Amino acid sequence: MKTAASLAFAFAALMTTAAHAQNPVSVKIGVLTDMSSLYADDTGPGSVAAANLAIHDFNPAAHNMKVDLVSADHQNKPDVGAGIARQWYDVDHVDMIVDVPNSAVALAVSDVTRQKNKVFLVSGAASSDLTGPKCSPNTVHWAYDTWMLANGTGKSIVKTGGKTWFFLTADYAFGHALERDTTAVVEANGGKVVGHVNVPLNNQDFSSFLLQAQASKAQIIGLANAGGDTINAIK
Repeated sequence: MKTAASLAFAFAALMTTAAHAQNPVSVKIGVLTDMSSLYADDTGPGSVAAANLAIHDFNPAAHNMKVDLVSADHQNKPDVGAGIARQWYDVDHVDMIVDVPNSAVALAVSDVTRQKNKVFLVSGAASSDLTGPKCSPNTVHWAYDTWMLANGTGKSIVKTGGKTWFFLTADYAFGHALERDTTAVVEANGGKVVGHVNVPLNNQDFSSFLLQAQASKAQIIGLANAGGDTINAIK
């Protein structure tokens, strides 16, 4: 009887373990992005759609996984982005945040992610501070950054004769990082920055700033901005 009871218990334990092994691993990903402002065209709804396509291509069920996706608009405000990150991590059980265009928001989300010991995959923000002075073991800078832009585009322009620069700089973390990193490259390669002007984020009219750049006689106008600001400046 003891042997039979032991075998029955062992069989039940094995069945329970097998059942648990078959339960899919659940992962929740949050796309924190700009759905309504200057970065909506190159991130925003497109980032949400791309994340859904990536999940579909991965085929979670084939890997015994269940992947859920949530999204939100950070409105280009660091406090809003940080608040959403806390809500997602603490209440909604989000495991990882992705995208986050706007470096100021990304830096705030990186701090929250480190506090909560979660994962932040940056594919939208570009400040090199994310992997420099603000580096975090919980944050992976997946795509481009301002160091790369400076040492790729900036260095090439200087070496082909664009020696004097004037910057139109988006007045927040990304713009300041791009101006700083590009200035270092320009000066290291024999060029000179003759001036700069800080421009409010999501600006509609660049005419007065461009007139300052024109008056400087610089060979190169460096647009230290992105998204809708770059489009409006070029127009």
